[in-house]
Amino acid sequence: MSVICVIPARYASSRYPGKPLALLRGATGQSQSLIERSWRAACAVSGLDAIYVATDDDRIADAVRAFGADVLMTSSSARNGTERCAEALEQLGGGVEMIVNLQGDAPLTPPWFLEALIAGLRADQVAAIATPVLRCDGETLAALKADRAAGRVGGTTAVVDRAMRGLYFSKEVIPYTADTYAPDADTPVFHHVGVYAYRPDALRAYPAWPVGPLETLEGLEQLRFLEAGQPVLCVEVAAQGRKFWELNNPEDVPRIEAMLTAMGQP
Repeated sequence: MSVICVIPARYASSRYPGKPLALLRGATGQSQSLIERSWRAACAVSGLDAIYVATDDDRIADAVRAFGADVLMTSSSARNGTERCAEALEQLGGGVEMIVNLQGDAPLTPPWFLEALIAGLRADQVAAIATPVLRCDGETLAALKADRAAGRVGGTTAVVDRAMRGLYFSKEVIPYTADTYAPDADTPVFHHVGVYAYRPDALRAYPAWPVGPLETLEGLEQLRFLEAGQPVLCVEVAAQGRKFWELNNPEDVPRIEAMLTAMGQP
């Protein structure tokens, strides 16, 4: 049974058209596209048997093949990355233990995030899906709040129960806290990391489930699992000194480039 990583990528984005091909400059001054950096992040993960970029756009497919990655062409009807991963699963056939979805806008994802996710889903016999959460420090929480105050979505936050089952995910900063935190202090807010591990049966069923009001309002694909009554395991991961941010808006490019430089990533 194999563990397959699928990186869904689409050209059409309401907030940032052409985002997968956006160039990001690292510590050496070298520029690589967002999708290449995301693929290279996946290549550093132990325990993956194959990595594919799933897209419906020839421009992305050509760019991906140019840096040596494998492509699965999917339909333009996929409404989100999870549906695109479901299409990829159908092309891959049987013998798949789990599909890992590394969002194509998360090039700073450390390998141990995905490794912890794979181990977490293997250890949980009930959850249909697992996803990582990272406890915000004061600096990250302040950045999330600043983005919301400016009318932008800087990231998604998660609320969990005592068993680390997801209760809700939102583009708002939740839970509410009026406290002020030092930049390196822990806060009660979890930053949701845009990575998922799915059991094949749940992933195959996902496209047929109705899109509920919460998924519609938030625009978050994982809410379809919650609205369908499917348990979502949240796996807490540690940054270990690494900075994490997703590229959601053009304004995120200089922020991520600064993080790449600070971490010495080329």
